[in-house]
Amino acid sequence: MNSYLKSRQFIFFPINLSHSVSLRFVNEIQNKMNRVGRIKIGVIGVGHLGNHHVKHLSDIPEANLIGIFDTDREKSNSISKKYNTETFDDLNTLIQSCEALSVVTPTQHHAGIAEECLRSKKHIFIEKPITSTLPEADNLLGLAEESGTIIQVGHIERFNPAFMALETSNLQPLFIETHRLAPFNPRGNDVPVILDLMIHDLDIVLSLVKSEIKDIRANGVKVVSSTVDIANARLEFENGCVANITASRISQKSMRKIRLFQEKDYITIDFQSGEVEEYKICSTPPDLSTGDQVVELAGAEKRYIHYHKPVITQHDALKEELIHFADSIIQGQQPEIDGHSAAEALKLALEIQKIIDS
Repeated sequence: MNSYLKSRQFIFFPINLSHSVSLRFVNEIQNKMNRVGRIKIGVIGVGHLGNHHVKHLSDIPEANLIGIFDTDREKSNSISKKYNTETFDDLNTLIQSCEALSVVTPTQHHAGIAEECLRSKKHIFIEKPITSTLPEADNLLGLAEESGTIIQVGHIERFNPAFMALETSNLQPLFIETHRLAPFNPRGNDVPVILDLMIHDLDIVLSLVKSEIKDIRANGVKVVSSTVDIANARLEFENGCVANITASRISQKSMRKIRLFQEKDYITIDFQSGEVEEYKICSTPPDLSTGDQVVELAGAEKRYIHYHKPVITQHDALKEELIHFADSIIQGQQPEIDGHSAAEALKLALEIQKIIDS
């Protein structure tokens, strides 16, 4: 039973209603009481990804899903019926009915809708990229600061169970290699692959390397759409780290992998399978009771390769980041991926795009 209900005593009055009506009455009362103290959230845009936002927000205990808005009324009616929520005919009415909004629209609409939410002093979750341009992002950051509201941006891989499993590791990569490949899908081609796919890995790399970028080299080509479909960028940081980043949306197979090389350590993260593998060079033999694989290297100096594959508890990354959004509001603190970090990823993505276009 819900903890809210456990902590309260109820007095039941006998009423002369049919069994089905009585059950419906009790369920309505319980649903209303379950929503007390939860963040009132609405979803703007219920396309492919927005549908998943509605699904999770209707389920997580931290959120009270107020309703949805989409310009496609038929689609929004279907989604609202599926998840037992309300369809709003007017965007402003939904905004005023909520404490927070999840903005899951095409990128070109992010800035306008998010500004309307922030001017109404509503917290916002925006799917990546935060906006199409840096001036738009800066405007939103200023409005959030003025209104005392939170901006969280959906760089979902930060909540991937494989990446989260390394939170306590001392990562100081000297070389990073990423591959993010996907088959062609007409959905999402309103922006280049740099803003569509590569930006995920740009955000990850910026979170790992605490150093200024010294040099950027990039190239890319349009293949099947009017914007760049495949791109590669090489980033060189002031601390000596180099990141080689490849993204393609015209691949036969899907791949979302990052490889980290640091002194005496090699780590591979598979975002797709949610797995991590680590190869560590050590001078003393590791504890064999763990079941890990150990290989002794030839040579005068005793050295070993210790292979470790941690057991990772899997979870839905989107659900986790929406829970984090609600928790950040409740606790009055900035989220892990706030507007500022998202703006940095956008800035880098736009610089890469500019180099490719030049």
